[in-house]
Amino acid sequence: MDLPESGQDGPNEPASTPAPDGQHAIGRPTKYRPEYALFAQQLCEQGATDADVAHVLRIDRSTLYEWLARYPDFRAALRLGKAPANLRVARAFYERCTGYEFETEKVFQYMGQPVRIKHTEHVPADPSAAFNWLCNREPEQWRNRRELTGADGGPLELKSVIEFVDAPDEPGAVSK
Repeated sequence: MDLPESGQDGPNEPASTPAPDGQHAIGRPTKYRPEYALFAQQLCEQGATDADVAHVLRIDRSTLYEWLARYPDFRAALRLGKAPANLRVARAFYERCTGYEFETEKVFQYMGQPVRIKHTEHVPADPSAAFNWLCNREPEQWRNRRELTGADGGPLELKSVIEFVDAPDEPGAVSK
């Protein structure tokens, strides 16, 4: 996927953005172009991360975050592009938590000839993934946390114990 071309400037040439009063803004002109929104959306639909989008647009991640804050169309495009990929990952994670089946084909050899047999493969649930999912969905029930209490559910009582090791037997004597 190539960067979209715009106007006479190349993709690395800064585009001049007028300030709200019609004058040119002070400082370096932005590299942002409106066509980047659709381009970034398409990248996100394919699973690109913010870092990937910044790399392809040849900008720093901090610039990408500035564009997200400054250009509502760019922000909306990235959200829209990320939604299908996020749903695919969520569905795959859910299937990993609960187990799933899929159709496949096994190939055997019988009397020198290949024989193809349709087969249903079962992938069992992953207990670690299920635990992670439950910890996030129902943290009060599933979080891996212990609450310590004192006797009969009361507050903990803290004691400090100081032990002297190799203390001299006689007062005023120095230990070796």
